[in-house]
Amino acid sequence: MAKSYTNPILPGWNSDPSCTFVSEHNTFFCTTSSFLAFPGIPIYASKDLTDWRLASNALNRPEQLPELSFNGQQNEGIWASTIRYRNGTFYLITSYISFAKWQPKLLLFTTTDPYDDSAWSDPVHVENPANDIDPDIFWDDDGKTYMSIAAGVYISEINTSTGAATEPFRVWNGTGDRNPEGPHIYKKDGYYYLLIGEGGTETNHSATIARSRDIRGPYEGDPNNPLLTAKDTDNYFQTVGHADLFQDAKGNWWGVALATRSGPAWEVYPMGRETVLVPAKWEEGQWPVLEPVRGRMSGPLLTKNKDIPGDGHWVDDPDIVDFPPGSVLPKHFAFWRPPKTSLFSISPPGHPNTLRISPSRVNLTADAAFQPLVDGLAFVARKQLATLFDYSVDVSFNPKVADEEAGISVFLTQLQHIDLGIVNLPDKHTGNFVPTLRFRVEASGKPNTTVPDTNLFPLPRSWLKGPIRLSVSAKKDDTYVFSAAPASKPREVKVVGEASAGIVSGGSGPFTGTLVGAYATSNGGEGTTPTYFSRWRYTAVAQEIEEGEFVHAR
Repeated sequence: MAKSYTNPILPGWNSDPSCTFVSEHNTFFCTTSSFLAFPGIPIYASKDLTDWRLASNALNRPEQLPELSFNGQQNEGIWASTIRYRNGTFYLITSYISFAKWQPKLLLFTTTDPYDDSAWSDPVHVENPANDIDPDIFWDDDGKTYMSIAAGVYISEINTSTGAATEPFRVWNGTGDRNPEGPHIYKKDGYYYLLIGEGGTETNHSATIARSRDIRGPYEGDPNNPLLTAKDTDNYFQTVGHADLFQDAKGNWWGVALATRSGPAWEVYPMGRETVLVPAKWEEGQWPVLEPVRGRMSGPLLTKNKDIPGDGHWVDDPDIVDFPPGSVLPKHFAFWRPPKTSLFSISPPGHPNTLRISPSRVNLTADAAFQPLVDGLAFVARKQLATLFDYSVDVSFNPKVADEEAGISVFLTQLQHIDLGIVNLPDKHTGNFVPTLRFRVEASGKPNTTVPDTNLFPLPRSWLKGPIRLSVSAKKDDTYVFSAAPASKPREVKVVGEASAGIVSGGSGPFTGTLVGAYATSNGGEGTTPTYFSRWRYTAVAQEIEEGEFVHAR
């Protein structure tokens, strides 16, 4: 019996999905790209395809990938992964990208416990003779292990223990669109099926499929290609592609893909590329058929079931984080590159129920001399997972010297972020330094973008007696509203600035999505004053599932 559900199933920045159903666990597992976020390579688990819990992060120790701490471009890092399961072990193969030299590093992680971060192995470095991205892993009936990769598309046999790879053979170049990538191999009814994305991950994106009786080819394209796309449509969900296929316990087929809630204008999409789910039909000997992506869909969903182990965050749950003594940061919190851990402390002596953030030398934009491991970026955040949301945190900050700053940010990259901070600035009348609310926008990563003026608001003396609550809300799908109030008198709220969500859409972050969180910086000055953040709250209000159609968050 078909049941209705809404897309996206993994909202917010969750691109390039790969999913598998593991019958021994009676659970679906999905992974998505993480780029420079750390911890990275999230693994989500679900029993019913609609309730998803963050099970673990496969990349959770800096030593697993020291290169992630190097400074570079904003869309480097961990790109598309594939997750599969075989004989009691989960395999996750992925690529690390640095643009200093195009030499993608292929990494194969394994675990027998997907709910424990520490159980994920250090990666095996897999040879990359095709020198490309988006690796897939596939086991043939004879036990041989193959890796397909987005070089238009090539396949190698690999050794999962040593990482050795044979000379690749080219099998298919797609239907003629650019960037054939994101390959996945399936074997069904005597055919090898090769599913890829092509057309580039913009509005021309699509998923296409071919098949062969021999893994080496020749491969014949589906005459009905593309298998899944939104190009040349006015659909709300655009950029549809980079898909994966899997079955549930009853044998029903499903497809996941990335999509962007932007409409064909493709201008305002702050959450970037998200994961959508579509029902599929795959009859014996036939080509698979996928339904087009819509915000409201129906399919043979399993009975609702949230019996998922672990302490990970449910995607739809709010944040109610009070940083109690002895606690650690929730595993869905993230840093931009591995953090300089000395900048962060939970419930330090004399300050229970706070997160202390000591200022980094650089602000969120940083500078040409920025060294991530030396300077650190004093910023911790969580993904924006709903179109409309409210986020606030209480800030206890008593700056001592010029330019010390602490605040909150809607952050896409270091070159595109919207900030509300408390900063120590000279009073224009007396010259004395006073704590001042400053709302300002960094948009150098998206040239020719109109940005609002910087707003300054000296804090009233009465506000300085206790914590100040800084807030940002998306009351509309295209606007962020930043405000402040004394935490003890939240009704005294003052709106300090508004900014378009288009500022944090695309540009230097074409593959990622927005984070919301807290930061502290000396802005290159002499400041060392720590900030104590408390009462961290994030609440999803509503998801836009079609243009102008909202559903209240669960």
